[in-house]
Formats: sequence, C-alpha cells, structure tokens
Amino acid sequence: QVLLVESGGGLVQPGGSLRLSCAASGFTFSSNAMSWYRQAPGKERELVAGINSAGGIKNYGPSVKGRFTISRDNAKNTVYLQMNSLKPEDTAVYYCNANKYRGYWGQGTQVTVSS
Repeated sequence: QVLLVESGGGLVQPGGSLRLSCAASGFTFSSNAMSWYRQAPGKERELVAGINSAGGIKNYGPSVKGRFTISRDNAKNTVYLQMNSLKPEDTAVYYCNANKYRGYWGQGTQVTVSS
C-alpha cells in the first residue's frame, strides 16, 4: 500500500523558513522521481519542485526558484523541501507525490506565512 506522510508545516512570519518532510512507504522509493505540490484555497494544485530518483536532477516552479530546495534521502525513504524567504503567497497545503504513483496523495501539511 502506497503511503505518503507529509510533516513540518506550520505558521511562520514572512521571510522565515520551514523544512517539510515526506516519508514514503509501500513502493520502491529509490526508483521513483518525487515531487512537491501545493494547493492554496480556491486555487488549483501546482507543482513546486521535483527531484529524480538519484537526487541529482532537480527542477522548480518559477515562483519558488532560488528560495526552495528539494532533496531526498533514499536510505530513509524521505523527500524534503527546504523553504526559505517565505512569502504570504506561499501559504498552502503542501503535498508530496511519486511519479509512478500519481494517484496517491498524503494528507498534506499546512504552511501559513503571515505576520
């Protein structure tokens, strides 16, 4: 059973940082590219960042490039999203996803950027 558990969200002031984690199980993590998505109220889910299976290739959405960093630890079956210089428009529920299991989503983790 594919299971994705996101954590690390919270309330942070503009300019602050958070590190999100996504623990994966039920599939061969090291064989899957992974992505982070986010969905703000009233908006469609958008791709934030992606990383290939080995961790050497990364891509970012234009709104987060230069501020967010995706990484992974295949020994721990975990993908991370380091978020720096957070802005109010980064407020959303953040989800991780595996490229070979697109239909599986975790519960997400809420990130709220507000003063």
